[in-house]
Amino acid sequence: MAPFVLLLQPLLLISPSSSSQSAFSQWSPPRMPCLLRKRTLQWRASSEKGTKLITFVGKGGSGKTVSAILAAQYYASNGLRTCLLIQSQDPTADVLLGVKLGSTPSSFREGALTALRLETTKMLIEPLAQIRKADARLNFSQGALDEVVGEELSVLPGMDSLLALGALERFADFVGGLFKRVGKTDDNKDYDVVVYDGLSSEEIFRMFGSAERARWYLSRFRSIAEKTDAGRVTLPSVLKLIEGAFLDEGKGTPRSTNEIWEAGDRILSRVVKTFQDPQRFSCFLVTNPCSQIAVDTALRYWGCAAQAGVYVAGALYPKLATDTAPLPSTIEEGFSPLRISGIPFLSFESPPDWDEVIRRMSQQTKDILDGRSQAKPIPPPVSFDQSARTVTLFLPGFNKSDVKLSQWRGGSELLVEAGDQRRSVVLPTAMRGKVSGAKFQENCLVVTVKPR
Repeated sequence: MAPFVLLLQPLLLISPSSSSQSAFSQWSPPRMPCLLRKRTLQWRASSEKGTKLITFVGKGGSGKTVSAILAAQYYASNGLRTCLLIQSQDPTADVLLGVKLGSTPSSFREGALTALRLETTKMLIEPLAQIRKADARLNFSQGALDEVVGEELSVLPGMDSLLALGALERFADFVGGLFKRVGKTDDNKDYDVVVYDGLSSEEIFRMFGSAERARWYLSRFRSIAEKTDAGRVTLPSVLKLIEGAFLDEGKGTPRSTNEIWEAGDRILSRVVKTFQDPQRFSCFLVTNPCSQIAVDTALRYWGCAAQAGVYVAGALYPKLATDTAPLPSTIEEGFSPLRISGIPFLSFESPPDWDEVIRRMSQQTKDILDGRSQAKPIPPPVSFDQSARTVTLFLPGFNKSDVKLSQWRGGSELLVEAGDQRRSVVLPTAMRGKVSGAKFQENCLVVTVKPR
């Protein structure tokens, strides 16, 4: 039972309940001024994809929080309804915004920008309330859950990321309405952009890459559950509890066990596609050109993002107060075909004049944040050439010695290990066979597969 619950934690925690009395779940965004609302509606008319999620990764101290706040201010200044989510106790955001952030949202730019701090101890109450409500109907725990008080729950490793993923889904709706919604649930529809300043870069990659990995676990666990007596007896009840608590029951008869499995896979598949869609999600690298370690770290994180299936849209670096020299060509070439640009210098002595900071932004920086087209296309994480029988893995920041390849299930899958992450690549039927060679060229690992 315990492994199954851990496996389904992304599904359990991804959709917070509005039954909680926390300010996070009960808050409604303020109305926008007419001019800003008109511009926002015009932007929405040109984009049918919905709310866009933005995040930043890089070496610690490179300026991720500064970049996130600047991006949020920039989007809001252009009339986009913007939400800034900070998941850290670092007071940098408090200083730059001139207000102490908490779980109660703060409003800026006449309501165009909203900012709040994600606090796990408060968010932890919400999924428990949802499970207890379903348990009361199904009598799964026979009243045992009633003895658990949400306010006494402590935060365990991994909860921060899982609950943050649930908060992001609430605001950005990247699952597409497959989860049950309780009470007022239109908050996410009021946002055009959600900017997330998260935990460590490694946690962000694991977070946004978790859906693809969870699909693998789900398929394997389903196979095991259907082949064992314990699974056939226990799993239907567990799945019904999950369905009653989190999945949209829809109109009609209750789902069968197979339909619940399929609903879970469909949700995870939709999340995977969202983080690969530049119109719904963008990750930006943040670096320091004066530090080779920071540059190398950003490049490595680019490769980690590709390995996690996360779309990287550009790179930024904070400028120094006296920095007027152009970026060295070697740095630009190192990040090519990704665009890289500087953000204006900011003083931490007092909250900056954000309108003035935005005026000092270069057009290239604005283009990067706006997601305008690249001069050259960025290679996909994985591509296949069936005529040459090659698999090309885009892994910038890595070399051949950093990557481990292995094969399972009769050569139908290629297991790739890089950046402390594993990725299973299912080969097309016509390409299945044995790996005969691999070489690095232009930030890509090209793997040749010969027939068996």
